[in-house]
Order: sequence, then C-alpha cells, then structure tokens
Amino acid sequence: MKVRLIDEEGENLGVVPTREALLRAEDVGLDLVEISPQADPPVCKILDFGRYKYEAQKRANEARKKQKTIELKEIKMRPNIDDHDYGVKMRAINRFLGEGDKVKVTLRFRGREMAHQELGLNLLFKVRDEIAEIAKVEQTPKLEGRQMTMVVAPR
Repeated sequence: MKVRLIDEEGENLGVVPTREALLRAEDVGLDLVEISPQADPPVCKILDFGRYKYEAQKRANEARKKQKTIELKEIKMRPNIDDHDYGVKMRAINRFLGEGDKVKVTLRFRGREMAHQELGLNLLFKVRDEIAEIAKVEQTPKLEGRQMTMVVAPR
C-alpha cells in the first residue's frame, strides 16, 4: 500500500510505499501519523505524536473556554404586583437578557386570583411589550395548574 508522505519540515515527498515511510520516520526518531485517511492515497506526516496530541488537546480546551452556556433564569411574580416591585423584577430581567441568558417569567396565582387569570395574562403581555426590543418570546404565556409561565430569549 502507498501513502502520500509529508516530512517533519512540511515538505511533500510524494507517494511512497508505507514500509519506506515508516523507515524514514524511524530514521528521524519521530512517528508516522495518518493525517487524512479518506484521501486517495492516504496522507501521512512524520511528526512527534505526543506533541501532536498535546497541541490538539490545547486547541480543544481553548475552544471550549470561549463558548458561552446559555442558562435559564427564573423570575417569579404575582398578578397584583406593586409598581416598585415590578420595576425591580424588570431590571433583573434586563440584566439576565443582557448577559445572554433566557428568562422564564412565572406568575403564581393564589386563592381567588385564579378567577382573574386575565390580570396575569395582561401582566405578562406588559412584560413582553417592555422588553420587545431586546428579547423575543420563545414560549407564549401558558397556564399550568396555578401558575402561568412565559419564556423569553435575548435577540
């Protein structure tokens, strides 16, 4: 079987038999590594395999460090929330969205508040309208038992 050989300096030595490629790598004191197995003929390179693995691991770690995980933050409200408390909750929502996290707005109904679900729906629509320019609604308000939830994500 023949392989396309690239030496330790990166020069293409052409197509050579596998045995000869292994002998050349042994003479230099390095390893023969198959770089592109799906090519025809396969591409092999003479290099230090331990160092190659170390560099690849370093690149993978660097890529993992740069990615951001999106978290789901939850804000809980009541249908008859006071203006100041509402303002505090909205600042928190804006901060979470600014950090790139999704926000789940939960409205809990207690006792007779269940009879006036439209108040809760109006409150969630008010939240949606206030953050319309920085966020989009990912899950529309829906009632689950005694609580109504809505999920918003940053634009």
